[in-house]
Amino acid sequence: MKESNLIKRAIMDKEGPNRSTGIINGESSNILNWDDVRFPWAYPKYKKMLANFWTPFEINMSQDMKQFPELTEEEKDAFLKIIGLLALLDSIQTDYAGKVSEYITDSSLSALMIILAQQEVIHNHSYSYVLSSLVPKGVQDQVFEFWRTEPILEKRNDFVTNGYRDFAETPSIENLLKSIVYDVVLEGLFFYSGFAFFYHLARNQKMVGTSTMINYINRDEQLHVDLFVKIFKEILAENPGQDTEELRNFVVDTFKKAAELEIEWARYIIGNRIEGIAITDVEDYIKFYANVRANQLGCERPFEGYRTNPLRWIKAYEDADLGKSDFFEQKSRQYVKVNHMDNGFDEL
Repeated sequence: MKESNLIKRAIMDKEGPNRSTGIINGESSNILNWDDVRFPWAYPKYKKMLANFWTPFEINMSQDMKQFPELTEEEKDAFLKIIGLLALLDSIQTDYAGKVSEYITDSSLSALMIILAQQEVIHNHSYSYVLSSLVPKGVQDQVFEFWRTEPILEKRNDFVTNGYRDFAETPSIENLLKSIVYDVVLEGLFFYSGFAFFYHLARNQKMVGTSTMINYINRDEQLHVDLFVKIFKEILAENPGQDTEELRNFVVDTFKKAAELEIEWARYIIGNRIEGIAITDVEDYIKFYANVRANQLGCERPFEGYRTNPLRWIKAYEDADLGKSDFFEQKSRQYVKVNHMDNGFDEL
């Protein structure tokens, strides 16, 4: 693969046009005029991201506070460890989005990166909000330290952070493209067995407040994945020399390994100890989404078959119409509905 250095976006360029000449290494004044942007999909994406705005304070946790002590010990353990994992991943995302923004020479896409990073901050706040509602401060502190003490988490996290680190330390087009693949792994796959656990609790009328918050986060992450997929494809369109068999093989191999790591985590955290959710279905669900994500990036699916979501019940939670109401109609909202089709999900 041809490697090329990346040039940081200038704070202001008097000689550059307002409409950028390239998504990376382009010329731009860095003045944002939404009526004069390079990519026609940027403004609709901006509107969707704004329409998704929410804060943890809106979630009523009173019922969850009553129910948490009544969960099984296995459910409590999974609940806290998954929250700990999500907190780590979203912390990484906040920083990564900022680093990508520095090299995007299109002011509209740079602005979307900043909104994305702000949403990740809200996600992290939501985990603190949930924990502070349910457990003492000492337990909350332990949850935020799980990533240091759980070997299985360390292996998963290193998989992504090492890919991010290559880009941060050696900013090249090649490393940016690879880091985007890792981003889609993190936001589009590594969250998903955790999401499935919370949705499973919700369908059994447990911890609905937390699951509502997870639904908001899930909805945001779908938009984030779609944004990075579009950036990935635009970079390749403007730099066709980077669109190589080597890169496509990298995408397939990365998602295959990522799915293996996510399955290992799912067996550990869910296994056969959470009543009502079969680990084999969760494993198939992970492979299904690995296929979805690789296909979104324009590459071959890493797993033969797995074209259908085996957790059919989960679609009601992933596609909840938040323009009308929260989970189980907790309260009326004005947010728009965002579903797979809105986010450009390819049909399998």
